[in-house]
Amino acid sequence: MSSRQARGEARAAYLLLSPNLLLLGLFVFVPLVGAAVISLQRTDGFGGGTFAGLANYATLVGDPLFWRSLVNTTAFTVLVTPLSMALGLGASVLLNTVLPARPVFRSVLILPMAISGVATALLGVLVFDENTGLLDLLLRAVGLPAVPWQSGSAAAFASVVLVTLWWRVGFNMLIYLAGLQGIGPDLYEAATLDGANRWQQFRHLTFPLLGASTFFLLIINVIFSFQVFDIVFVLTGGGPRNATSVLVTYAYDTGFEVRDQGYAAAIGMVLLVLTMAFTLLQWRGNRSRDVVE
Repeated sequence: MSSRQARGEARAAYLLLSPNLLLLGLFVFVPLVGAAVISLQRTDGFGGGTFAGLANYATLVGDPLFWRSLVNTTAFTVLVTPLSMALGLGASVLLNTVLPARPVFRSVLILPMAISGVATALLGVLVFDENTGLLDLLLRAVGLPAVPWQSGSAAAFASVVLVTLWWRVGFNMLIYLAGLQGIGPDLYEAATLDGANRWQQFRHLTFPLLGASTFFLLIINVIFSFQVFDIVFVLTGGGPRNATSVLVTYAYDTGFEVRDQGYAAAIGMVLLVLTMAFTLLQWRGNRSRDVVE
């Protein structure tokens, strides 16, 4: 290929990419730079802020509520990410077999993806409200004590995790199912001829060949978990006693209720750094992303 042709293809590529790059710059990079600037200021959202340097970040170090929110965010991520991926993988394996009424089960699992996080959380309120929720009504009906889903710290955190799992499992199942359907049946026939049972086929054949899907879902689920807001905000509002407060809800309360938007922006920048650091570590250390058939 001549240098003239190469330059022509490069110009055509940049021309085709320019609308997306423009939108990415306007709605991602410009707000990101703006947030970084605000994080270095003291501002209440009215008028110009005053430059404070790294004072907001220094305050974070001694802020117990920030560390509590960080611990809650980490615990939420550690629980939701592996559970949602494991349940999604199990569901995809079942739906990839000759299972009766597969389209029905598939639709039931995918249905939560069609509604927003706020709508999902509102449905969660109908189930987990400790006064009028369906779950506690059923428990009382059979003579069991009701669970304090809003006033108990552990129960409130559990309700957030359960609603999130219901929302996320379908997406994980869909990605894993696409990966499973890309594995040729001849590989399983060869494994059967070699004497491998179902578990051995799954462990040594299916799971390694789903490496790219697992890598993608791991990154997506961790990013989602670090950015969780709507489900926590609607279900518990971060309570009781900050038991379910996560970094984004804390940033929201700080920025829009306390009106300390510089400090809220600093929380957001820390969240961005943590997310990017995890993604970079996974990208460099996870070799299974390139495993294909």
